[in-house]
Amino acid sequence: MSSSILLLEDDLLFAETLIDLLEDAGHEVVHCPNGQKVLDATYESKFDIYLLDINVPLINGITVLKELRESGDTTPAIFVTSHNDKEMLSNGFLSGGDDYITKPFDSDELLLRLNALLRRTKRESAESIGLLTHDTVHKSILYDNVELELSRKEYILLLLLMKHANSTVPKELIADALWSSSENSSEGAIRVYINRIKQLLPNEKIENIRGLGYKLVS
Repeated sequence: MSSSILLLEDDLLFAETLIDLLEDAGHEVVHCPNGQKVLDATYESKFDIYLLDINVPLINGITVLKELRESGDTTPAIFVTSHNDKEMLSNGFLSGGDDYITKPFDSDELLLRLNALLRRTKRESAESIGLLTHDTVHKSILYDNVELELSRKEYILLLLLMKHANSTVPKELIADALWSSSENSSEGAIRVYINRIKQLLPNEKIENIRGLGYKLVS
């Protein structure tokens, strides 16, 4: 099960050992030596799982994960730490951690925990309608296993159609989803977004229900 892993670890020798272990198991690893580097990396790229040491420079691992969770990032996270203190581990779970493993640990145990969490997350994260799949972890939509390049409003609109597949989604509901109360909605803009989505989904049928709204037919 190959995945993209972000590793937060300030002990460079230990980090190299972990990287070798994970890459030998077929995973891709991005290493960050401090918490700020993690925030920068997650802004630029998407990952399947986080392995986070707690006591690291600049921003500790617990605070890093708390900030990511508050921004809507639901990527599963395992704390890799030397802390045995129950209060510290409790704070880790309260910040959004999914599991932990304490140093020193058995390499096989880490891989077992990591793969189990990845399997569980992938089962929970995929919502499919025909060839369309919503990846709830990475906030993206795939078509025939290829991620679609969608603007924010196109993503919201397509997700709305998927959630109400085979039912008419009223134009008023679409407008409320795409624009805040302080913004002016536009039926013309909705048509533009619908046409753009249709171009991306040549084998899917989106019907214009005249005077009412739109329907994704699965």
